Amino acid sequence: MSSVKREELFPADEIRAMHDLDVPAVIEIERLGYQFPWSEGIFRDCLRVGYTCRVVAVGGLLAGYGIMSVGAGEAHILNVCVAVDFRCRGLGRTLMLYLMRRARALGMQEAFLEVRPSNLTASRLYHALGFEQIGVRRGYYQAPAGREDASVLRCALAAIPE
Repeated sequence: MSSVKREELFPADEIRAMHDLDVPAVIEIERLGYQFPWSEGIFRDCLRVGYTCRVVAVGGLLAGYGIMSVGAGEAHILNVCVAVDFRCRGLGRTLMLYLMRRARALGMQEAFLEVRPSNLTASRLYHALGFEQIGVRRGYYQAPAGREDASVLRCALAAIPE
């Protein structure tokens, strides 16, 4: 991914459906963004089963993605990642609000997600968007020293702004 000046990044040009041809770029963002990235197969499975898979583009470059499943009145935000060169500029918030609004439009009442307690940036964003911790999944994530817990968060979708 080429380096770009931060002032050139915004606003997002579009949020659109993820396609098979996007998967290599999505995998690259994932690989550079996480120490323990999802595999190509996981992304392809999410597309195949019809999860809400979206990408965000800025200046013609794929800058991030979000994946969500919905059903039984609940949305589960499974993965949101912004490319390293595009972070801390509001794209994560933009993607999250898009997914939350999409879930609400599909009739979902609540959204759930897991986050590493060590991921303070993501945790702050989720709490600012109205998510509250409702539990902990012990040893949920791979970590360099073994396993890391996950904070389980919930948000009532009726409360999110238009």
